[in-house]
Amino acid sequence: MSPEILLALITFAFVSSITPGPNNLMLMASGANYGFRRTIPHMLGISLGHAFMVTMVGLILLRVFELYPVLNTVLKVLSAAYMLWLAWKIATAVAPEAKAVTGKPFTFLQAAAFQWVNPKAWYMAITAITAYAPQDRGVFMGALIVALVFAATNFPSVSVWAWLGVQVRRLLGTPQRLRVFNITMAVLLVASLYPLLLG
Repeated sequence: MSPEILLALITFAFVSSITPGPNNLMLMASGANYGFRRTIPHMLGISLGHAFMVTMVGLILLRVFELYPVLNTVLKVLSAAYMLWLAWKIATAVAPEAKAVTGKPFTFLQAAAFQWVNPKAWYMAITAITAYAPQDRGVFMGALIVALVFAATNFPSVSVWAWLGVQVRRLLGTPQRLRVFNITMAVLLVASLYPLLLG
């Protein structure tokens, strides 16, 4: 991989990882509700889960989607349904009169599994593989290189959103304000489905 292609891949991985999307909105909500330390498994699940997904997309899934286009539609329906459920969970994370946060943050495995129904994660993986995977290293090594760049770039990027959530929590001194924040995050998560439904 040439230095120019590597720099372009790092730039793409950084920009796509740090801009708003389902993962980052959920991390911000988790940071606000559970704190940074309890959100670390969620962050690791996103970074390593997405790296694994990138590898699998490069090795197998692009070919499967070419053979069976209907799977793309099935994935969209499952993604939309799951993200609507997550939005409801975020919106109801704190009861109106609650003094403490209810529920639990995402585990590592839940966050890793979420990548497979996250439309932005699919876009990032497919774009990275098709645009930046080195052709001279073979399919496996090409996919692995892209996945490693994403893992190294993604974790610091998503950590910013969890940290922002912690800062927001300091401004939300009452359960009522936290409830408004959670509902806002849930609405934004639903809004992030817009490109998926148009595609």
